[in-house]
Amino acid sequence: MILLLGFDPWSASFVAHPYEAYAALREHAPVVRYEPTGQWLVSRHEDVSALLRDRRLGRTYTHRYTHEEFGRPAPDPAHEPFHTLNDHGLLDLEAPDHTRIRRLVSKAFTPRTVEALRPTVARLAGELVDGLLAAGGGDLIAAVAEPLPVAVIAELLGVPEVDRGLLRPWSAAITGMFELNPSAETARRAVTASAEFSDYLRALIRERRAAPGDDLISGLVTAADGADALTEQEMVSTCVLLLNAGHEATVGTTGNGWWALFRNPGQLALLRASVDELLPTAVEELMRYDTPLQMFERWVLDDIEIGGVTVPRGAEIALLFGSANHDPARFTAPDRLDLARADNPHITFGAGIHFCLGAPLARMELAESYGALLRRAPGLRLVREPKWRPGYVIRGLEELLVEI
Repeated sequence: MILLLGFDPWSASFVAHPYEAYAALREHAPVVRYEPTGQWLVSRHEDVSALLRDRRLGRTYTHRYTHEEFGRPAPDPAHEPFHTLNDHGLLDLEAPDHTRIRRLVSKAFTPRTVEALRPTVARLAGELVDGLLAAGGGDLIAAVAEPLPVAVIAELLGVPEVDRGLLRPWSAAITGMFELNPSAETARRAVTASAEFSDYLRALIRERRAAPGDDLISGLVTAADGADALTEQEMVSTCVLLLNAGHEATVGTTGNGWWALFRNPGQLALLRASVDELLPTAVEELMRYDTPLQMFERWVLDDIEIGGVTVPRGAEIALLFGSANHDPARFTAPDRLDLARADNPHITFGAGIHFCLGAPLARMELAESYGALLRRAPGLRLVREPKWRPGYVIRGLEELLVEI
């Protein structure tokens, strides 16, 4: 039945146009098991939003069960560097470790701290856009969308500028493991990148122990030596997560968002005419309209009923963010791009204890990036229709060629 409804995350046509399939799921099978991945798909906004806050679900289960007790196989020992890195990061921890680490890291993302970064973010965005202008155009993703968040997170962490070219390839290799049923080659690349990235950060941590600065790594080193007892592995995993999570959503929203604007020239003209007034709601709408993270997974820790369907303990739930953000039960005319949309409770940043810690920084980066392009390149035009990358979970464009 599911294939008839069009949900096929390995299909290029589905990745490019998933929203009709989502509509069919919401209407006919809002909670249903998808056999190719063994997951339960949940597609309605009301359900997804509630489940993100439900403590009967978890990003991990190992804080309560062994693999055997939970009915799941243990991770492949050959993938150990990836799992060690991933399993000690905020995104895949539950209380009390999650609470302890998030409390420490959140100090770097207070509104006041983030606002202090605005001049740096604005300068970096302006320089990148000026480079695109000087070239007469090019790939908007490679020229602006990708380097901006990487540079900002690297600045926050204190990664030397000479080393920043290493970060994006490592991140891309690691996040490949978040796709559905990753291949052996994807796993191999992720393992290699995990080991190399971890070794690099351990060396940087040693440098900060010897000569602390005012960057986040120095702050984590100080915390590791205090009462909160942050381990070195937790520091390494936290830094990697901040980079991976800190740039994927921003890159995706920038590329996907400009593609949406080019397909809706009336809305683009409206935004260009009222940048200052419309930009805050425009950023929120572009995050909703073509969500970069289409699926977010959780484990069922206790039997749970969702929409009249009982999902057993040990199951994995796939929360379909892209579908929830297009649910007509929550959004008026959800398939219409409305940059002035005021009632916009999108779940692009998640919800509950795993709500994106860097959401304020991501919003700032997007505002500065879009603002710089709209103001400095008012005649920005699309060269040709872009192609989507093959990944579905983290959904974005391969390139977005533009001219001035």
